[in-house]
Amino acid sequence: MASTTNGQWYPPEWPDRIRALANGELTPAAPRRAATVLLLRDSAAGGPAVHMLRRRTSMAFAGGAYAYPGGSVDPRDERPVTWAGPSRAQWAVRMGVDPATAQTIVCAAVRETFEEAGVLLAGASADTVVADTTGEDWEADRAALVAHELSFADFLGRRGLVLRSDLLGAWARWITPEFEPRRYDTWFFVAALPEGQRTRNASTEADRTVWIRPTEAADGYDRGELLMMPPTIATLRGLQPYASVADALAAAEAQDLTPVLARARLVGGEIELSWPGHDEFTKRIAQTGTGTGAPREADGPSDRPGPSGGTPA
Repeated sequence: MASTTNGQWYPPEWPDRIRALANGELTPAAPRRAATVLLLRDSAAGGPAVHMLRRRTSMAFAGGAYAYPGGSVDPRDERPVTWAGPSRAQWAVRMGVDPATAQTIVCAAVRETFEEAGVLLAGASADTVVADTTGEDWEADRAALVAHELSFADFLGRRGLVLRSDLLGAWARWITPEFEPRRYDTWFFVAALPEGQRTRNASTEADRTVWIRPTEAADGYDRGELLMMPPTIATLRGLQPYASVADALAAAEAQDLTPVLARARLVGGEIELSWPGHDEFTKRIAQTGTGTGAPREADGPSDRPGPSGGTPA
């Protein structure tokens, strides 16, 4: 795993894989649906802070990179659950998918947030949220969900809980590049940390967690101190203009959910890697032989766009 001069995650095997794809020697893997949640709380310094975790360096995918709680859709996420907030049909319209798919993605977002951060966006009724998810019984259920011994629908049903889809706001959608062996079609959501609940590092994939203001995280990325994938830093930059969690949540409805998918093309003697709509991530990779391509920033004043709304991507 490598990074560029800032904190952008850049695996050294990408040039070879890009060339193989261009030459017809690589068949793109089908992306798996996934969901991730930017948990927010208002900070004492002003503006929202976001909960982030750092993936263990031993992880095959994006080891050492900062990310948000999230993961793949479980096929069992399609099972019926008691639902509050916008209907499945309304979510389907917002997300551009069918209602069944919308449910699986929303369920995955809520389930993964509980599995990886110990935070549950559900309550005993359509207008309440559980106030505490600590204790041995909650931990046993969380571990059973992680181990796929318990479905999310059965977990909610057994506890008499209602999934609060109204606590989520769809923020962005990123699809892992076609040359990556592990691909995800990931929906990014924003949500406020429910009153009374607190985050914890419940993920076996993370070695630390932090609450950090988006501007501070972006500054750390720009200095090369915090490693991130493009969708992570893009969503952080998208949060920077908002003065409060309420402002960010209110802005979710207007966010563009057009999928962002990297493009790779040959430009002269270089491979140009870009993410449409996000010029700061454009890299040009010299074709200097197998495994030796070195990325460099694209030239020009458009390398750093202003704050804007944005997989694991």
